Amino acid sequence: MTLNWFAQAFRLKGSVALTVLPRSLLFGMFGLLVSLLHYFYPLLSLKVLGDLTTNVVFNLVLGLLLIFRTNSAYDRYWEGRKAWGQLVFNIRNLAREIKLGIAAPEPADETEKQMVLRLLATFALTTKHHLRQESVGHEVSDLIAETQNLVLEGSSNSPLEITLWLGDYLQKQFQHNHLDSMRLVALNGMLSNMVEGLTSCERILRTPIPIAYAIYLKRLILIYCVGLPFHLVDDIGWLTGISLVIVSFILFGVDQIGDDIENPFGCDANDLLLDSICDTVKTSVDQVIEFMPVGDRPLPLAF
Repeated sequence: MTLNWFAQAFRLKGSVALTVLPRSLLFGMFGLLVSLLHYFYPLLSLKVLGDLTTNVVFNLVLGLLLIFRTNSAYDRYWEGRKAWGQLVFNIRNLAREIKLGIAAPEPADETEKQMVLRLLATFALTTKHHLRQESVGHEVSDLIAETQNLVLEGSSNSPLEITLWLGDYLQKQFQHNHLDSMRLVALNGMLSNMVEGLTSCERILRTPIPIAYAIYLKRLILIYCVGLPFHLVDDIGWLTGISLVIVSFILFGVDQIGDDIENPFGCDANDLLLDSICDTVKTSVDQVIEFMPVGDRPLPLAF
């Protein structure tokens, strides 16, 4: 357990250490420069500039902004995860209801049903690419027809396009008396929940935290790191640079974490594991497709 703790503490993948370390070293060099200035010109006192870092109001504002930055970024991360959890929930339920609730009297009907079920897995994949602002690519080519793939590649919102196909399929099954009205309402409700989840993710993606907060926080951190060595140099001398590296590393790290998780739909280590979630959806859909209704298979033996 202890070894795992230290392994986690020194882990580089997923941390922001490599990103913020160059900035911290730069300020460490600045701290060394202040130490040199203090050594050769001891009568030149700039401690008044450094006293700003001990000002209660300044530290309070800096601390509140750091807390706001981290909390608001994590809220966006968690909202994104809840939206994807809701998508998985509705896709599984919709797949189950389509499999068991829609009649398929002809082999062609069963084939069409399986194609529609694969559209549910395609919806998850295209949502991932849509949020990452990527093209659909070849990841869905094994799930859908080539003509459908071409339509999705040319669509401005491929997940929404798939929900239109699904809604059209449900309406046709109702018209052909393969689906009753109550179940149609329930299935359309699940489809609407999928659109709601997609919209929630788009809202997170397209509504970033106001840039004024980020700019102001970075300016306060910059002022703090510039003024801090003038406050420390009288007391610790040549260790000022090292102290500034440590303090700036902490401040830059908290700020960078907020930047990293503000958009949770990317491919970085701190983003949501959308590839894994989409694999889970595809596995669930495959399980539904392979399921054989009780009337078509022997019942399990009871002992």
